[in-house]
Amino acid sequence: MKFAIQINSSPTGSGSAYHAYRFVCSVLAEGHSVFRIFFYHEGIYHAFNYAMPPDDELNFPKLWSALVKQYAIDLVVCISAAQRRGLLHTDEASRVGKQDGDLADGFRISGLGQWVEATLQADRCIVFG
Repeated sequence: MKFAIQINSSPTGSGSAYHAYRFVCSVLAEGHSVFRIFFYHEGIYHAFNYAMPPDDELNFPKLWSALVKQYAIDLVVCISAAQRRGLLHTDEASRVGKQDGDLADGFRISGLGQWVEATLQADRCIVFG
């Protein structure tokens, strides 16, 4: 089965971030595939390269990046939600005079159309947060 996942909550705002990560890991362990994970609203904070959670908390940007390396999952951050919250890709950061981008490895920024495409391609769509 092919899944599309949307994550709307921040890594620290509720337990839904952890549930989303565990769900994706379980789906992959069972031999299913994840077509795309779309980070929207507060969910874009999963993609911050410079996130520094305390040692006793999960570092979601690193966890998602590791899944990309292992399973080649498409991690997409909504461009509007990202810009609204100050998360910039390297190209956009240089355009506005910042030294580098904030996007963690394995993530890319794109539009809401990527979520629409994911819903059309997937067998099941799950929204967290």
